[in-house]
Amino acid sequence: IMEEVMKKVDSAKVEEKKEVKCEMKTCSLTEFVGTAIGDTIGLVIANVDNQVHEAMGLDKKYRSIGIIGARTGAGPHIMAADEAVKATNTEIIKIELARDTKGGAGHGCLILFGAEDVSDARRAVEVALKELDRTFGDVYANDAGHLEFQYTARASYACNKAFNAPLGKAFGLIVGAPAAIGVMIADTAVKAANVDVIGYASPAGGTSFSNEVILFISGDSGAVRQAIIAAREVGVKLLGTLADEPKPVTVPYI
Repeated sequence: IMEEVMKKVDSAKVEEKKEVKCEMKTCSLTEFVGTAIGDTIGLVIANVDNQVHEAMGLDKKYRSIGIIGARTGAGPHIMAADEAVKATNTEIIKIELARDTKGGAGHGCLILFGAEDVSDARRAVEVALKELDRTFGDVYANDAGHLEFQYTARASYACNKAFNAPLGKAFGLIVGAPAAIGVMIADTAVKAANVDVIGYASPAGGTSFSNEVILFISGDSGAVRQAIIAAREVGVKLLGTLADEPKPVTVPYI
């Protein structure tokens, strides 16, 4: 009995060491800010090389840039970036959605913050990385696909740049993959509440040929939330017919 107990104790110590090692994963480069869920990395460049700066087509006043890159997720990152620009003296200068199959049917992303001071660029990246735990809350996934729902009571420059969301108004994002489910929940959302459709994206139009349909809505705060909740209820049921019940990636916030 004592031998079995000691084996379990030793095994627990090994697992504890593994956990500590993972928590301490970092990088000594000054450009490194951190990592987050979705294979996300945050970086900052204090002074972009002149030739690279020109090739990227950046505004000359922004010598420092903050960088968010991820293999899985685009909506959560854009919403997180939206909070970051509200909290810092930065501007969203680029948002690109990469076709990346690691996360299933959806996108990866590249987001650049522009700043005159490197401390502002770094702070924007820090805020965005921290926000991802929240913005992944209403992403539901299983082996067959994923659903994503995002909401903000006051859209800022990231949502405006990526989705043409009206500044200062409530904004919602509804994603269904496979795309067939996306079509259904888009229709469900608009029928459920009095909202304005400001955009629609599908595999061959508005996405990087990803197998999803995305609806962008705006309007009264309560109506936008109602539309999203109705779409979420239907989407979870439909995606659940293809595989296990879809579970939220973190803690739902809508």
